[in-house]
Amino acid sequence: MTFVAGTALLAVVTALACALPGVFVVLRKDSMLVDAISHAVLPGIVVGYFLTRDLESPLLIVGAALAGLLVAVGSEWLCRTGLLTGDAPQGLVFPALFSAGVILVTTNFANIHLDTHAVLVGDLNLAAWDQLTVGGVSIGPTYLYVMLAVLGFDCAFLAVSYSRLKVTTFDPQLPPP
Repeated sequence: MTFVAGTALLAVVTALACALPGVFVVLRKDSMLVDAISHAVLPGIVVGYFLTRDLESPLLIVGAALAGLLVAVGSEWLCRTGLLTGDAPQGLVFPALFSAGVILVTTNFANIHLDTHAVLVGDLNLAAWDQLTVGGVSIGPTYLYVMLAVLGFDCAFLAVSYSRLKVTTFDPQLPPP
């Protein structure tokens, strides 16, 4: 598979994998939470790297997931205290975590190959650069298959819980079936 075709396919599969749950997120008016989580994973990645000193370590993903969970739980806690309402908790929590991550990257890890621009805004070309080869033939970007697995998980989750999601999205007062 050519680099351009693999990159285009990776973009399409990623868009589909994000769009399926994204519909429910937008309808539930939780899109700010998703933005908060996506920005707040940076300190989790940095802490994971700090512990392992390996950019390929699965601990980076664990750290990112824990940082995202911290945003969700912290925002919910701030909402329940009554001090903040609406999207204000996310607006308070995620800039703090994101700025902490940027400060950690720029001050402690300036000597590693971790492009700050790629971390801040992402780069699809970098994700497509790592090609999966079988028998000496490139079958596309490695992350294409990761995103295909995510898309498969999304489809399976929606197949199992579509009716509950539909009910709780459009009538939050009604308990799910």
